[in-house]
Amino acid sequence: MTSLANHSPRARLALEDGSVFHGWAFGHTDPRTIDGEVCFNTSMSGYQEILTDPSYAGQIVTMTYPLIGNYGVNEEDWESRRIFVRGFVVRELSNQASNFRSTRKLEAWLADQKVTGITGLDTRALVRKLRIDGAMDGVLSTDEKLSDADLVQAAKASPGLVGRDLVREVAEGGVIRWSEDLGAWTPIQGFIAPPKQHKRVVALDCGAKRNILRNLVQSGCDTVVLPYDASAAQILAQKPDGLFVSNGPGDPAAVTPTITTLRSLLGKLPIFGICLGHQLLSLAMGATTYKLKFGHRGGNQPVQNLHTQKVEITSQNHGFAVDVPSLEKVGGESTHVNLNDDTLEGFRHKSEPIFAVQYHPEASPGPHDARYLFDCFLDMMNSGRSPTGAEMDSAQRRRNSVAPGSNPGSAPALQSIHTKNPSVQSQVSADR
Repeated sequence: MTSLANHSPRARLALEDGSVFHGWAFGHTDPRTIDGEVCFNTSMSGYQEILTDPSYAGQIVTMTYPLIGNYGVNEEDWESRRIFVRGFVVRELSNQASNFRSTRKLEAWLADQKVTGITGLDTRALVRKLRIDGAMDGVLSTDEKLSDADLVQAAKASPGLVGRDLVREVAEGGVIRWSEDLGAWTPIQGFIAPPKQHKRVVALDCGAKRNILRNLVQSGCDTVVLPYDASAAQILAQKPDGLFVSNGPGDPAAVTPTITTLRSLLGKLPIFGICLGHQLLSLAMGATTYKLKFGHRGGNQPVQNLHTQKVEITSQNHGFAVDVPSLEKVGGESTHVNLNDDTLEGFRHKSEPIFAVQYHPEASPGPHDARYLFDCFLDMMNSGRSPTGAEMDSAQRRRNSVAPGSNPGSAPALQSIHTKNPSVQSQVSADR
């Protein structure tokens, strides 16, 4: 049990269904009550990147891994300019921060950022409730003057995420010329030198993670970041070879400025989207989105490429998804599917240079299985068409240092994968 019980204020987490969890406060511990959607993340590490991911704006994040804070925080692992989560929930806050890169403890950093955390509660019971009943609105409070009933009522009055444009609250605004690449964090496996002939890319900032921008530069893109509400004329004035649409928070259907701009740019230049960008592109094409029961948040989500039949382990953070039938009606074709619940994880346009994925190929933190998608973006800017299955396979093989048509040999064939989606074949190719 954390030692905070001896000297920290008590804290409570109340949900709209009437549940109240008791614990101790850490970080910013002055009396306060904050609201947000209570969700959970299954990652075992990467809490600093999660806390600074703008996609978590408006949410109180629960970590399922029981011990958090054991490696402290540092000045390098920021994914944006500040912490964006509304509150932070952990089972046990580590008493020690032990890592050679650590510059301070998690609770001190949260205090400086004026973010409140709660520890000492049963996160297993909380996450089980969220999985069964779905993500809920809630409040995190250190105000002892309020009763449990008061907090439950505040949770019920929380505005939630549906219909809210949170992008305007997280986007930095202005024009940024981004030049930082992955540097020392470039993965050893599958290294590909960027092409000598760079592509000029405009990245729409809907709450972009820094590692996405680093990967664009690493792949050979001269990257200019424009605000999410930039007009089509402002984008085209940069004379880009391609347009990238970033991740971000909240309900995609509420981000009308970006949807309007994208709709006017369809077919005029190659466009690649990640996470919220995936949803915004779908809406611009005329498809619809819907809210997931409890979302996908973690670093181990299995996704299958429907064209190559290969499975990628992916990093994800989203609470909304694209409706597949509505996407197919407007020229979209599914390319990736989540093997846990069969929701859409990627699509390409059949006739226009447009493709997108719901997960995070930049994976900070997380696996590197999907880095080939940045290469597909470059290929699309060269070819003028969305990547085919064969082209995605070729790009992935380049990153995996596997020659086309070869067989790794010693790896046994994968067993069939069960899925409710009839379009997914049951046998996955052994030559991954």
